[in-house]
Amino acid sequence: MFAITTPSAARLAARVISGIAISTGALVGTTAYALDKPSERVILTIGGNITQTNAGQQAQFDMKMLEKLPQHTFSTKTPWYPDAVTFTGPLLRDVLAAVGAKGTNITAVALNDYKTEIPFDDASRHDVIIARRMNNRAMPVREKGPLFIVFPFDAKAELRTELYYNRAAWQLNALRIK
Repeated sequence: MFAITTPSAARLAARVISGIAISTGALVGTTAYALDKPSERVILTIGGNITQTNAGQQAQFDMKMLEKLPQHTFSTKTPWYPDAVTFTGPLLRDVLAAVGAKGTNITAVALNDYKTEIPFDDASRHDVIIARRMNNRAMPVREKGPLFIVFPFDAKAELRTELYYNRAAWQLNALRIK
């Protein structure tokens, strides 16, 4: 038996254990990501009930870090645009997995301090993305960017309701996991 005495040793041990678990199939349906420190401007900060951090008790992402996660694209109609819009970004569940998030509720916070509550379960039940591109272009703040939580509203009738429209959050800059 050995003792883990430093944070870097603990991270190394966690990576080794994660690698063993992944290679033996013990983590079916989840992926563990090692979080580097952002090298560019931080655009998303995640705090609360998470196990993977890179900035004190929080996880911070720059755009390049989000780009490294698997990307998904869908087109959907929204109440905010007259025509269907194509969104691209990582699945919310992949971002949550990257930080080892566990909980029942996600509070999404926008740049203007708008907050919306999203049940943790939504991330697994629906292919919700944290969009970083709209119609194949980066989204400036004035166009609801740089990040936008988007549900695939056209995929299921249940998603085309005020309940889910209110869970979408543009100008996203933080997630709090409870």
